[in-house]
Amino acid sequence: MTLTAASAELKAHVLSEALPYIQRFFDKTIVIKYGGNAMTDPALQESFARDVVLLKLVGMNPVVVHGGGPQINEMLKRVGKQGEFVQGMRVTDEETMDMVEMVLGKVNKDIVNLINRCGGKAVGLTGQDGGFIRAEKLLLESNVEQGKMLDIGLVGDISKIDPSIISFLDSGDFIPVIAPIGVGPDGETLNINADVVSGKLAEVLHAEKLVLLTNTPGVLDKDGKLLTGLTPKQIDDLVADGTLSGGMLPKIASALDAARGGVRSVHIIDGRVQHALLLEILTHEGVGTLIKSK
Repeated sequence: MTLTAASAELKAHVLSEALPYIQRFFDKTIVIKYGGNAMTDPALQESFARDVVLLKLVGMNPVVVHGGGPQINEMLKRVGKQGEFVQGMRVTDEETMDMVEMVLGKVNKDIVNLINRCGGKAVGLTGQDGGFIRAEKLLLESNVEQGKMLDIGLVGDISKIDPSIISFLDSGDFIPVIAPIGVGPDGETLNINADVVSGKLAEVLHAEKLVLLTNTPGVLDKDGKLLTGLTPKQIDDLVADGTLSGGMLPKIASALDAARGGVRSVHIIDGRVQHALLLEILTHEGVGTLIKSK
């Protein structure tokens, strides 16, 4: 068999394996949280953009929500500030909020440009556009003093998402790329955790899948073993014994809320793997950690 024939046979095999999943997810919404190394490594950026364009080309409706944590931390360091987090949420004063807006605006444009260069039609949004994401100030319960609430600044908790702008973009074959910034009751700008935005958006859009790209193979136990098919009870146990902490807490909470809110399947996968998105959506085995609603 010639190399060309072997290549054609391989492509046919891959297509035949993927076809049932293409048919299954045709015209379905897939919400993708884009973060971690996948956002900073050039090869992974290219891989991600091509994957998103392919999903759109075969008839799915990908919606991208991005973070920007490493880039924001780098900007804060330049002005002599240290990023501070409480329960996985960034403490955001007015100066930090200005930097968050600036950095996320640039990140958003970069992602849009990359997807467009790969053949897609991406449009960048923030929650401020058309009042797309409405939010209220987030107060956290103290882990130290019972009943005490912690004010961590200009951080938002989503109160309402208007899905009409996403539906409009989907109908025009556009790919929405969303920066996690919301608008408060008095028009103030609020920083919202990108995992929280992606989870709530998946609920509101009645998404078929929510896929969270991160810097781990998924949820790991204390021995580093990948866990999947996790139930709320198992997740509560992992939080209680300290296996899950820090930035994984809002990710897990958002995944659980989305699963309970009707999203058919929720996955936490390794964004450091080339084409991780396609491996999850277009193969039987999938990758990473599946979160169950019960």
